[in-house]
Amino acid sequence: MTIAVFLGSLLAAMALGIPIAFSLLLCGVALMWHMGNFDSQILAQNVIEGANSFPLLAVPFFMLAGEIMNAGGLSRRIVALALSLVGHVRGGLGYVAIVSACLMAALSGSAVADAAALSALLLPMMTAAGHDRARSAGLIASASIIAPVIPPSIAFVIFGVAANVSISKLFLAGIVPGLMLGAALWITWWLLARRETTNVPPRKSWGEVLAALKDATFALGLPVIVVFGLKFGVFTPTEAAVVAAVYALLVSTLVYGELKLSQLYGVFLAAAKTTAVIMFLVASAMVSAWLITVAQLPAQIVALLQPLLDSPRLLMFAIMVLVIVVGTAMDMTPTILILTPVLMPLVKAAGIDPVYFGVLFVMNNAIGLITPPVGTVLNTVAGVGRIGMDQVTRGVLPFMIAQFALLFLMVLFPQLVMVPARWFY
Repeated sequence: MTIAVFLGSLLAAMALGIPIAFSLLLCGVALMWHMGNFDSQILAQNVIEGANSFPLLAVPFFMLAGEIMNAGGLSRRIVALALSLVGHVRGGLGYVAIVSACLMAALSGSAVADAAALSALLLPMMTAAGHDRARSAGLIASASIIAPVIPPSIAFVIFGVAANVSISKLFLAGIVPGLMLGAALWITWWLLARRETTNVPPRKSWGEVLAALKDATFALGLPVIVVFGLKFGVFTPTEAAVVAAVYALLVSTLVYGELKLSQLYGVFLAAAKTTAVIMFLVASAMVSAWLITVAQLPAQIVALLQPLLDSPRLLMFAIMVLVIVVGTAMDMTPTILILTPVLMPLVKAAGIDPVYFGVLFVMNNAIGLITPPVGTVLNTVAGVGRIGMDQVTRGVLPFMIAQFALLFLMVLFPQLVMVPARWFY
């Protein structure tokens, strides 16, 4: 009955069009009422405590770093470098999109920010070169969701806080799976693009390549600083977010000189607005998470799935299918916040490594950003690229299938995630 109250109140609120954060609060009120311990003070305390977390300070600083990088020209220089390296081969602009997405993922950690930047910069170029517009938009959308997997990742910060898992380990464990997502896209694009007749840009000279590399050196320095700083314990993930924001600000204003003082207010305001949405979601979800624990919902779900506990791979397969279904109707952040407190006791009972589970869970939720009908990244690419949502959805399908295939390959072979992760530790 408790599970029915939890799901029924949440789904009913969402069906009425109530924003996710308020739906979570209403779900918490319904659970408290059902258990006979409703108290508005307890509700308010849990909302405040939900956002009162030191690791969550990483969210506003990573958001700020992403906004600064897009406004300060770092993203544009990354694209220019990728264009000089692989732009001249057949289908080269697609490879430019993939390489740029991997590099930008290590700068911003935001799929939506990367999707907006790549759509504005590359989609007109790919269309002018003769590539199918829908397929090009689909590739850009699929490449953009690498951002939540490669560190620094806002999704890993939120999952780490909700699941009480080391954020540093999640960051380091996400590097190779993120690159593998890029490799899956590379192979899929190669299979599709070889059938197209396109205008191939001329090969850049070594002088032009070196000039592009020199121009992007400071932009490329940020992921190196973050990864090495985390690996060698120089700073925590929260401190890494501050370093990223300050570094991006200094490079954009003093080195590249593209970010003017008059633009800073707009950049800070945009980062603050996005942060406010995420933090209110987290605070609201923590009310439900506390009540889920009090109502012993995880124990009830563990009892329901008891037959699967002896087969971790089968359990992971079932969980991934569940997340795929949820991801078609819900954005990544609320999905992580709602499902994490429910699934983590199940994962621990089955003896599954929490870091391994976190990487696959976040990867699955990231792919959910391009699954219709509620694909946030799909909407971003459609809006920025001025292309129909139906066209983007059609174009994204082959790439989405390749990414799901990689996800389930990692379910079958956990070593693909854990062996390189332990090396980075």
